[in-house]
Amino acid sequence: MRLKGILAAGVAAVAGLSLLAGAASAAERITLKSAKSTSSYYVMMVQLAEMLKEASGGDIQPTVEESQGSVQNVKESNVRPGNFFFTTPPSLLAAAREGRAPFEGEAFDTARTLFVMPFVTIHFVVREDAGVDSLSDLAGKQFIAGGKGSFCEKRTKAILDALELTDKVDLVDVELDAAGPAMRNAKVDGYSTCSSHPTPGLVELATTTPVKLLSLSDAERQTVIELDPLSGPLTIAAGTYDGQDAPVQTVGVPVGGYGTVNMSDEVAYFLTKTFWEWKDRLAGENPWWDGVTVEMLSQMGAPLHPGARRYYEEQGVEVPETML
Repeated sequence: MRLKGILAAGVAAVAGLSLLAGAASAAERITLKSAKSTSSYYVMMVQLAEMLKEASGGDIQPTVEESQGSVQNVKESNVRPGNFFFTTPPSLLAAAREGRAPFEGEAFDTARTLFVMPFVTIHFVVREDAGVDSLSDLAGKQFIAGGKGSFCEKRTKAILDALELTDKVDLVDVELDAAGPAMRNAKVDGYSTCSSHPTPGLVELATTTPVKLLSLSDAERQTVIELDPLSGPLTIAAGTYDGQDAPVQTVGVPVGGYGTVNMSDEVAYFLTKTFWEWKDRLAGENPWWDGVTVEMLSQMGAPLHPGARRYYEEQGVEVPETML
């Protein structure tokens, strides 16, 4: 099924699930929160919601909530009761534990690892007619850095700073939702988006507006990877988006699927077990799941939830002592 079809079907399915939850008072409820509805991570949440409902025979009633992104997810994870599942790069959990930006004055450590999610792909997108062929060409251009208050904005600004471009680029401070219309109407020259590829918002934009994805040079990529030791080189294959005739060299950032200390052991166990048993089926619908392996657990940066730990122990999976 194409991404647009999955997204449309998923939104309808989730609307139905929320109604069912009200009638099934004996069922366990779980909230899945990830990102904007135009992102690949929202599509992933829809897939996981459908998986949970089918695998549990309706005993688990999932609801998918749209989010501004990982920063909001982490902040909500500290206050949301019950079964709350969310995604974030591990680096934000470290910032929350230490009370660093964007979590000043509210240090907390309530996230618990369940499993690995597909990596974030850093996309630098420009209009084809913007006269931009490299990151250095962004100097003097109007550029939306990810999305106001998001992880992507924080990471994009860090990349531009590391490449000594921050003071040279005219950054436009708006929500990521505004990027597509701004590109179509030639109000900006480009934007960055951080989501597994292919990301639905960019798929849609590329079908209506000639765009170009910028590759990082080897030196630029090494500089960016040094910002976060868990980052790594990543290639967006040619043909991933309309008009993309060559592979694009960029970087990826690890992402985890987390519960909280308030999630029940039973739900954490069932969610973790079902995910790994259904991973190949999920990948049949969206290939971004193919890159997820159990060996990547060590990169998740938070202790295992006791329910998840029970599953990994049953499977004989070795995890670092720091996660126990």
